[in-house]
Amino acid sequence: MRGPVAPPQVPLSVSRADTFRDLVLDSVERLERRWPQLQDVEFMIMDVPPPVPGESVPLGGSTPAEKREPARVVVYRRPVELRSKTRDERAALVHEVVVEQVAELLGLSPESVDPRYGQD
Repeated sequence: MRGPVAPPQVPLSVSRADTFRDLVLDSVERLERRWPQLQDVEFMIMDVPPPVPGESVPLGGSTPAEKREPARVVVYRRPVELRSKTRDERAALVHEVVVEQVAELLGLSPESVDPRYGQD
């Protein structure tokens, strides 16, 4: 008789994109506890930013709300992955990018958004 190799709640493999998404979600959840208004912000992950000749590659971006469009924060997966070697480094960098973009949207310093900013 054959059965499953692992229970259904245990993933056999998780993609890098799924792992990255989980890091972004963890960071957003941490910030939403302190800033409930972030529930109205759309957080997105894109693989790479659009190319802009002569500029460095950004790790993230944000756009304020306009008319019927919500405010958005985007984190660019591949540039973040290339700048971090371990999962812990990646988690810290993702959180830093999310904090910086939220700070931009709220018109605050990153340290105001998360007092632990830059300490990871």
